Amino acid sequence: MSGSRPRRAVRKVALATAALAAAVGIAACGSGIEGPVEATGAKVELENKASGTLVISNWPLYIDKKTVPNFEKATGINVEYHEDINSNEEFFNKMQPLLSAGESGGRSIFVLADYMVAKMIKLGYLQELDKSAMPEVEANMSESLRHPPFDPERNYSVPWQSGMTGLIVNKELAPEVKSICDLFNPKYKGKVDFLNEVRETVPLVMKCEGVDTEKATEADWLKAIEKIKTAATDGQISRFTGNDYAADLTNGNAVAVMGWSGDAVQLQADNPNLEWRMPTEGCMLWSEDMIIPVGAPNPTAAEAFMNYVYKPEVQANITEYVNYVTPVEGVQEVLVKREPELAKNHLIFPSASFTKNCSPTPTLEGKEEKNVIRAFDEVLNG
Repeated sequence: MSGSRPRRAVRKVALATAALAAAVGIAACGSGIEGPVEATGAKVELENKASGTLVISNWPLYIDKKTVPNFEKATGINVEYHEDINSNEEFFNKMQPLLSAGESGGRSIFVLADYMVAKMIKLGYLQELDKSAMPEVEANMSESLRHPPFDPERNYSVPWQSGMTGLIVNKELAPEVKSICDLFNPKYKGKVDFLNEVRETVPLVMKCEGVDTEKATEADWLKAIEKIKTAATDGQISRFTGNDYAADLTNGNAVAVMGWSGDAVQLQADNPNLEWRMPTEGCMLWSEDMIIPVGAPNPTAAEAFMNYVYKPEVQANITEYVNYVTPVEGVQEVLVKREPELAKNHLIFPSASFTKNCSPTPTLEGKEEKNVIRAFDEVLNG
């Protein structure tokens, strides 16, 4: 999730939706919103047949090489697929001037985190889906993801993938790094990257300080941000990144980073010394969704694509490539026949015991949200 990941034909791995949601007993991991939000967005108006051009914005290396061309062949729709999302906040800030004017920048699908989707629903930036065009979604979505707090009936969002945020470590150069707190060890000064995602970075630091992130106060958030600020000022932290931490790991500028589990597997293809580690204090769980923004030029084609990727055999192609936990029922059964080792991979189908210390993205709203984001932005821009 984020930045310009290396454009290499290696598999992307992480975890995901259904299994993670089941593991922690929540409807959708990392929503950051406790209840439903009211929206004023338009509803998708479907044409008789999907056609024309579909423009998609997604994270780099977040889909296999077959799905888009196969979809084009099956439907006659031309797809312009852009890997132009590096972080949720960065992408939202870029698009907000357009969205507030009822425009989507020509895009018909975004893929963004639950908390950002909730925010966009509240702002009226998303179109309500017409589920009549998505029978595969209705039939195959994992039961655990059907009723998330921020979108209880999935009127605005369709899960794409889910995953975990923890540590990516060069086990040869930083073998001792097992906790988020180890990133503050002076031994690795100038050789660690932190994420620019406030809802993942700060809670991970709070967890290593012993704070229950689901009960964290504003003071807890600000204390953790102050710790991060001190480390950044002292040069302990090299920089704050999205997916572009991958370049730092491969060129040796970083030996340990906060990172997404799937990226580590991709990076391992070139450097077997790189691995994703579950922090001793546990990880952060997240989920990302496909959404149709206001002003989308071809929502009919967008819903056709959403429906297509919810076919288990199609989703299995995506899972084989990205190795995230899939939101689609039936994929594990396909993989048992096609690639049995993946079907047993705990990073793709994690157990409750594996994620027992992990936490969903904490809620941030109102004045607390403004104060926390302001403080974190000062660190990023300092």
